[in-house]
Amino acid sequence: MTNDFLNLTDRRIVVFGMANRKSVAAHVGQVLTEAGAQVIHVVRSEERREQIRKLVGDAPIHVCDVEHQDQIDRVRDEIAAQHGPIQGFVHSLAFADYSAGWLPFHETPRGAFLQAVDVSCFSFIALANAFRELLDKENGSVVTVSISTTRMAAENYGYMAPVKAALDSSVCFLAKSFAKFSSIRFNSVCPGLLKTSASAGIPGYVDSYLHAEKATLRKRAVQTNEVANAVAFLLSPRSSGINAQGLVIDAGMSINYFDESLVQPT
Repeated sequence: MTNDFLNLTDRRIVVFGMANRKSVAAHVGQVLTEAGAQVIHVVRSEERREQIRKLVGDAPIHVCDVEHQDQIDRVRDEIAAQHGPIQGFVHSLAFADYSAGWLPFHETPRGAFLQAVDVSCFSFIALANAFRELLDKENGSVVTVSISTTRMAAENYGYMAPVKAALDSSVCFLAKSFAKFSSIRFNSVCPGLLKTSASAGIPGYVDSYLHAEKATLRKRAVQTNEVANAVAFLLSPRSSGINAQGLVIDAGMSINYFDESLVQPT
């Protein structure tokens, strides 16, 4: 007998952003599948679809590059025709071009910043708008993936913190906007530093990750499956009273910057 505490059985959830087995989206898909949900994956390219096909079993995989509105509209129509109404979607999309190497924030390239906003933030708005008629208006739930704080000026993270701040604000504005015609909820999970393939591309990330791990109360970094568990909860009817919020998952890091092991390292 399946334990359906989250009431996710047979709920159709679209998950955007799986790149490989380490992706937040991959862990989310696994948790949702274990909870009985019908997971529909959307990835950026045909090449990516072939790469992950063996990882997701029989789950359907669609292709959409969110930088192109025509592809967003197409994938919406495909999902509507092949799967019908959905109960939620997960936006686990972010991109930053660090090919220029580390630069002081005031030297941020315009093109890189605007592309990061487009992929990491505006895509969330565009997907919400495109899928609004397909989402369950009474019990729909939408979740995006942010970061634990956008107020910590980590130099190597650079312009992505302001981009994530825009994403955090968009959660609130989408929740308010959709409230005029539905009860669809919008929330974000806001994890501390994670060990993913995408994060590996950030200059100096490993050192930051190891430092963040020391700052957690348990002295062990946040795990990607812990983030996925929180996403599943926010997608479920069990979180029906939560809307326009960011759920921080940082193992207590944000209250522990003055831990004696950091202030007086041995």
